Amino acid sequence: MGLEEKNELNQKISSNLRLNINEIDGTIRQSSDLKKRTFHLFKPNHLNAVIYFMDGLVNEDKIENSILSPMVYRSRELLNDLDSHIDPALLESVITEDLLANASVSQVETIGDGITEVLSGDTLLFVDKCDKGFVLSSKGWEGRGVDEPNTEPTVRGPRDGFVETLRTNTALIRRRIRDPKLQMEAVKLGKRSKTDVAIAYIDGLVREGLVDEVKERVNRIDMDAILESGYIEELISDAPMSPFMTVQGTERPDKVAAALYEGRVAIIVDNTPYVLVVPTHFWQFLQASDDYYNNFYMGSFFRFLRYCALFISLTLPSIFVMLVSFHQEMIPTPMALAIAAGREAIPFPVLLEALMMEFAFELMREAGLRMPKPIGAAVSIVGSLIIGQAAVDAGIVSPIMVIIVATTGIAAFAIPNYDASYSIRLIRFPLLLASGTMGLLGFAGVFSIIALHALSLRSFGEPYLSPIIPMKGSEQKDTLLRGPWWSNSKRPESDQRDIKRMGDNQKPSPGSENNSKGEDK
Repeated sequence: MGLEEKNELNQKISSNLRLNINEIDGTIRQSSDLKKRTFHLFKPNHLNAVIYFMDGLVNEDKIENSILSPMVYRSRELLNDLDSHIDPALLESVITEDLLANASVSQVETIGDGITEVLSGDTLLFVDKCDKGFVLSSKGWEGRGVDEPNTEPTVRGPRDGFVETLRTNTALIRRRIRDPKLQMEAVKLGKRSKTDVAIAYIDGLVREGLVDEVKERVNRIDMDAILESGYIEELISDAPMSPFMTVQGTERPDKVAAALYEGRVAIIVDNTPYVLVVPTHFWQFLQASDDYYNNFYMGSFFRFLRYCALFISLTLPSIFVMLVSFHQEMIPTPMALAIAAGREAIPFPVLLEALMMEFAFELMREAGLRMPKPIGAAVSIVGSLIIGQAAVDAGIVSPIMVIIVATTGIAAFAIPNYDASYSIRLIRFPLLLASGTMGLLGFAGVFSIIALHALSLRSFGEPYLSPIIPMKGSEQKDTLLRGPWWSNSKRPESDQRDIKRMGDNQKPSPGSENNSKGEDK
């Protein structure tokens, strides 16, 4: 943005209507979607006014019914009660209190602020002899309806998900948190995109200093455009070079509401259905909404399955390659003979075979994701079966390797957060290379480096592997397993100030003395 353009945008709004019109028309040049409507107040040629709005971003019925009609007709009704010459000092109050029927009215003092509001979908009003612009709410563009999230489906639970409209997303959160202490602070990011961002938190639950830290990192962002929450995620992360995700993204309003109740902070970005939640712990990526909506036995069982899937997805190919290449004595004899028979005609070493199969699997998964939805899933599944069978028949890969890679891929799909599964898929390759070249030593060395790296990470001041490392015994009821609700009467201590979230003695007991007293009453 050049110096001349900055000066134009910082220009004060003049009490001369013609100057304001020249400034707007000179800044937004030849934009066919910019609409201008001039009209007269009180009586013809008595007081001139003009409104600006962007076609496609506004509800034109709202402009007609709550801006133009009330101002024109109401001004003529007021003419008998006013002097023929209106005092400019009173004009502002007459417009806002007597003429405008719009529910939301604000004022701007510079041309740049007015243009920003117009480009955001609101209507800008200039009135002659008034040195302020009036911003009137008129947003009304077409948007996608609220639907179930594609990346985080549930069997039991709400079916609504975030959309690309900021106010719809904040409303979905408000429906679940009817607490007056829920705060949503507005920020605009991007020098040219002027993207609306809301920072949401519950005052009194959020940890001291966390909101200030989030706002400081967000306000530090200085770039032309913010098109998706991934831009912000990468710019506020504690470890931008790490393969691990230290900021959680989700499409589910219930998951964001639960995080806010635990004292965390949500970052809601316009034009994207992905909301960011901080701070984030590694174990939260393995927790699904179904864990809390089903019986705690079922929730704990499926969560345990996901931890097993994590281990399989990360280590199974590496362990297989390590054992076959260097440590055959650790394989049971019948299995070793079966593996040797399957690999008898294979011309490639087992490491190269595993890398080829992993690359082919990732390629087919990416192709299925990028293809049109009606044929993407079918082509990826059929292609995998046909290519896998043809590769085995041609003697390029062994049947056991197909099983290993397929099991690894299925285990990766069991991770509820798709972004977290990306991290595991990336880490798998250096672990595989080390295991195939140095055996157990390479596997143990790289695995230790990965573990030490994860231990060193923090997310907005909190240890990434908390509450297991460092160990917090009071928070183990909702980490590896999901304890019953009556045993989780306190919030995670590291995340908030108000620690109580339910009353005492909430465990149901039909034959207890308390219930008997309630029945007598």
